[in-house]
This record gives sequence, structure tokens and C-alpha cells, in this order.
Amino acid sequence: MTAVLVATALAAASCAEPPPWASPSRGRQAQGYAEPSTPPSVPPSVPPAGTDVYAHDRPGMLSPAVAHLTPRVYVPNSESGTVDVIDPETFQVVRSFKVGRLPQHVVPSWDLKTLWVNENEGDRLTPIDPVTGRPGRPVPVDDPYNLYFTPDGSYAVVMAERAGRLDFRDPRTMALIRPLPLPCKGVNHGDFTADGSVFLVSCEFSGQVVAVDWKVPRVLKVIDVGRGNMPQDVKLSPDGRLFYVADMMAGGLWMIDAATFARAGFLPTGKGAHGLYVSRDSRELYVSNRGEGSVSVVSFADRRVVDRWSVPGGGSPDMGGVSADGRQLWLSGRYHGVVYVFSTETGRLLRTIKVGRGPHGLCVYPQPGRHSLGHTGVFR
Repeated sequence: MTAVLVATALAAASCAEPPPWASPSRGRQAQGYAEPSTPPSVPPSVPPAGTDVYAHDRPGMLSPAVAHLTPRVYVPNSESGTVDVIDPETFQVVRSFKVGRLPQHVVPSWDLKTLWVNENEGDRLTPIDPVTGRPGRPVPVDDPYNLYFTPDGSYAVVMAERAGRLDFRDPRTMALIRPLPLPCKGVNHGDFTADGSVFLVSCEFSGQVVAVDWKVPRVLKVIDVGRGNMPQDVKLSPDGRLFYVADMMAGGLWMIDAATFARAGFLPTGKGAHGLYVSRDSRELYVSNRGEGSVSVVSFADRRVVDRWSVPGGGSPDMGGVSADGRQLWLSGRYHGVVYVFSTETGRLLRTIKVGRGPHGLCVYPQPGRHSLGHTGVFR
């Protein structure tokens, strides 16, 4: 492993004072940790007027840590066990490499210096050096369906979907610090409140959304969205007042009050609503409707669908990200072995790029922002 890859894979994150449970010895003792039968009350948190949690995600606002990088799109092909690397200028695959079984997402580290391939059934994370676009030595990690980072950079949080846990890990070495069992099934996506204190996560197999105080850690509240529904991606509104939760079975977005964690409404978008992406001006939310081959454009101000883009002939738009300049939306075509590139200005499908089988959580990189909260690129 080269010195560059060692540095990127083990780059130190911010060292804010850790919670009292964060010593390795206490982490080892926590294997039998269980939630209290009566969850504690939820502390309300209302962001001040004028808040825009995405204010640092504007075009051109690249961190010095990534400003020198050659733009690339990294596509994990779940069924092929590969990652394809695309040049966004030419729309050509310029590199492919093997990884472990069932790679699900490519996730930027909190410090922006490493991309982590989540190998769900391979039980490992493979680092990619975004300078070279090449993989490093895999790190053994149990059941990494998805990966997030706490807002202060102190912890990596692995979504252990099969095991029904959030695993809090060292963001440099990925060593386990403490697991948090969840009272739900199929944990997969999440986002943080504007003040960073609460992590709201979706559980697709039990139709629930769970609010977690990650500093303790403890479950604060379980929100039911209906038996048979399947909540997916989670995204905080720019003003920090609402969470939007895509629901693949309900065909739209649940709105969750970010202060009380109560359901605040439902917005239909399309069949198989799945991925959520914020426009670079913080005005709109792009929703990939995997079941009908479309993207719905939602106005944050009006809380309604204002436009719809379609894949000609149908498709399966899934996970991805917005280009650094905000002009394109890149999405994997989950069941078609392709990547879709939409113009965010016209809604027109610009390109369909052939990749491996079962492409999933692709990562457009670099993107603006000071640090990454994980998934395929949630930046603050």
C-alpha cells in the first residue's frame, strides 16, 4: 500500500472531545447493550431564521482538501462486485477494479481525503485514493451497508443493515467503539439535525424512522410510517425545520418535523421514490423515482412537485449526486446496468453510460462543502 493511500485511508478527523462511552474498553463491554423500555423525551431544537445548512455547498466552494482533484464519478456495481470510474467530461469509463461482495455505496470520508466502498456481504470497507482513483487495502468491517460520519468528525457510523445496528467506529481505523442496537429492521439511510445533535435514520423493512442521540448513544423516538411502507433516503431541508424521507412503497416523501420528530405530512412524487439530492442553490430537492424511471423536482419553499424528468423508454434511477457546478444530476440505473446523467437546467437526459451489473450508490467527486456526513455525498 503506498504512503498516499495509507495517509488517505487513515487520515485523522477532527478531535472534538468524545462522549463518555467512546473508549475502546467500554466499547468492548457494550456488546450486550439494550435500549431502555421507555425512550427519553426529545429535546426540541429550532434553527434560527435564515438558516441554510447547505450554504457551503454552492458551485465553486470546493475545500482546499479537494480543489486539486480531477473530477470523477465512482460507480459501485453490486452484482458485478466492481467499481467503475467515469470521466464526467467525456462520459467514458476510464477505470474498473474488483472489490468485495455486494458493494453498495461509495462514501466520502469526513475530512474529504478518502472514498470508502461499502462492501455489504464482503464485510469490509475498501478505501479509494481520490487523487489517483485507485483502491487501497480493504479494512474488515461487519455488515457495512452504508456509512455516515458524525458532524464533528469524531465517529464513523456504519449502517449494519442485516444486524439491525448503528456501529460507532473510529473514523481513521474503522475499529469498533460501540454498537447501538435499533428497535427496527433494515436501517439504511439518515441525516443530521441542523445543530448536529440528532441522527434521523430510516428502517425500510419495518416501516419506521428512528431519531438517535448519537452522543450518548440512545434512541430518542421511533416514528411509524405504516406497515408495508419502505422508507429510504433522508434529507434535511435547507432551513433545518423538516426532514424529507423517501418511501419506495408509498411513492413519495414523508415530512418529519426536525424539532419534535412528529410526522408533518406526505408528498406524493412517483412510484419507487428512493434517492434525495439538494440543488446547489438550496431551492429544490431532486427525488429519484426508481419504480417509474423519473425524477421529481420538489420546491422547498412550496413543498410541492414543480417538475418531472423522465428516462425515455423507462428506467430505474436510484442513487447518485449533483455535479460540483450544479448543472448535472448523476444517478445509477439500478436494474439496467447504466448511469443516467440529467441536465438540472432543462431536465433532459444527457447521457446513458453502460456500467457493470446492479449499479447502486454512485459518488460524484469532488463536491463543494467543508466536510462530509457520508452516504454518497451529504456535505455541510
